[in-house]
Amino acid sequence: MEDGKPYRGNWSADFFKNNQPLVLELACGKGEYTVNLARFFPERNFLGIDYKGNRIWRGAKTALEDGVANAGFLRIQIENLVDYFAPGEIDEIWITFPDPQPQLSREKKRLTSPRFLEMYKQLLKPGGFMSLKTDNDGLHAYTAEKIEELGLKLHVKTEDLYHSPFADEVLSIKTYYEKKYLQDNKNINYLKFSF
Repeated sequence: MEDGKPYRGNWSADFFKNNQPLVLELACGKGEYTVNLARFFPERNFLGIDYKGNRIWRGAKTALEDGVANAGFLRIQIENLVDYFAPGEIDEIWITFPDPQPQLSREKKRLTSPRFLEMYKQLLKPGGFMSLKTDNDGLHAYTAEKIEELGLKLHVKTEDLYHSPFADEVLSIKTYYEKKYLQDNKNINYLKFSF
């Protein structure tokens, strides 16, 4: 879907036709995480968000074919989230393997830069969690630094998810890109935090 603005403030009731908590996956790519989270947690609604329609088409197709009714997809620029979601509407946000934007000149484009974190803070319900899963050590370190600088609450931090006590069934869901990184023997970093 490309025009989700009419659902602003009422995604669960109007789009999903229920009153379940709403979880976003940002930069969802092919939607593997969105669909699998929806399978694990049928009592929650999941929206995968990406700007590239050819990517999210795969996730949407899988959700439809497999009857995963609590998964949906929205094609928008992430910096425009406030146009599509009301303050306090979102229960949890996942960011899985985003473009790390490693150049210093592109810091503002990082999905965990202060401007994005401030937007997520507005959209999340009080006590809502954020999760970042990445193979990029630089983005992981940058995000951990911002969490500390901004006085956010860090709940989980690991530089090697699959050799840590945190690798449960949910965190072990693997995206297309994650599988590639693991084949290249890269460690997977994970952060869970709240505002």
